[in-house]
Order: sequence, then structure tokens, then C-alpha cells
Amino acid sequence: MSALPDGTRAADYACLREVDRAGLMWEWLRRDPDYISWYGKASTATRGARQPPSRWSLLFRENPDRIAPKALIVWRADIDPGTLRVIAAPTRSRDPDGLPLHSLRRWISLVPGMDGREHAVLSDGLHHLRLDVEQGTLAGGPVVLHYLLHGTRDARPKLRTLRRLTAISLERRFTPSLFPADPRQDHWLWALRVGDALREGASQREIAEILYGPARTRGEWQGHSDSLRSRVRRLVGEARRLASGDYRKLMRPE
Repeated sequence: MSALPDGTRAADYACLREVDRAGLMWEWLRRDPDYISWYGKASTATRGARQPPSRWSLLFRENPDRIAPKALIVWRADIDPGTLRVIAAPTRSRDPDGLPLHSLRRWISLVPGMDGREHAVLSDGLHHLRLDVEQGTLAGGPVVLHYLLHGTRDARPKLRTLRRLTAISLERRFTPSLFPADPRQDHWLWALRVGDALREGASQREIAEILYGPARTRGEWQGHSDSLRSRVRRLVGEARRLASGDYRKLMRPE
């Protein structure tokens, strides 16, 4: 496996500054020793048969060498609450309500499911939209989509996916205003850096030096205030929880 960052350089995480939570979750999974071992030992023919990707909440086996912006990430619908269930009905090529598949091919990846359904993700590398095709296919000719929605709380994240999908279909781009920056992105990246530093054997004081600099750490680590030590302890605790599987909760509504 290619070398992972060790947490010491913020620049190593710059490529993740705009990646969404689906991508952040992948960054935690691709660091999981069990996933790395499974992927490395299983042959292409048997990978997914003895231990299917669903064990890892995935619908597609992806190489842990690939960073989030370059990975094909297809999370299960129970992990991604924004997954939109659709029926793809064939239509005429000039249907104004048809999905412009020819224009969206560069962003669409399709994964056949064990249940015969088709799972799709639209991604520009930073943002991910998930569709579950209950009937029909996105692999053929022109289609018009029928959206399967119910309830209120359950529909909310799916309606956001629908708004984004509609904009992509009409504008042929991932509209920036529909993908606002995550206000907690810096926090998630710090947690990832802490996790990487822990994996390399760093102590809590060394982690403080990585994040806050040696000068500040020298001045505050043994000072009267416990503020810096407490902050690092909280980050360490969160990083350990995320690494142990809590990363699967990152897309849940907050």
C-alpha cells in the first residue's frame, strides 16, 4: 500500500479540504488494517465473495491506495441517508424531462447489486450523489427518472440529493452553491491527522506540537491551565472512536 500521511504536515491533507463526508469516511476506511488486509489477501476473483464489501458498508470494493478524490466510493443506503431511490423509465431522446446521460457519463459510475438493483454514484471527486435504481437502468438509452420519496425526516436529505441532481442535469456541472463548505471540515481533518499520528506512535505531547507548534506546546503543556492538554485529549479520543468505526456516522444528520 502507498504510504499514508503521518499527520505532521498540514499540506498532506490539502487535497481533502473540499471533499465531502462520503470521501472523509473513505479516508478512515482505507486506513483500517482489517480492510487493508482483506483487500490485499483476497484475489480479484474471490474478493467480495468470502467477505463482501458490504461488511465494510460499501457496495463496491475499492483499492485502499486511492485517496478520496480518486476513489470510487459507493456507500450503502443505510450509511448514506441522501441515497435517492429512483425508477428509470425509457423515454424518447428529446424528452425535456429526460436525464441527459450522454452529458453525465463522466460523472456516473454504476455498480450492479446482488439483488438485481443498480447502484449509482455521481461524483466529481469531491462530492458524491447516490442513487439506487429500483427498476430500469442508467446504462442504456435515454430515461426519465421517477423519484421514490416518503415521510418528512427521511425525505429531507434525499430532497437535497434531488436538488443537486436536477442542477447537474440542467447545468451540466456540480453547482457550487448547492455544495456549501462543511463548517466542521477543519475539525474532521484535524481528527484524521491525529489518527495518523497515533498510528505512527506519536504521544499526546507530540501531537500537540504537530497541531499547535513546539513553542506554544512548551509554554502551555505544563502550565497552570489544562486547556491545551484537554483539547488534545479530546481530539485523541475522537480520532480513536472514528478509527474504530464511528466514521460510519459522519453522514448522519446532526
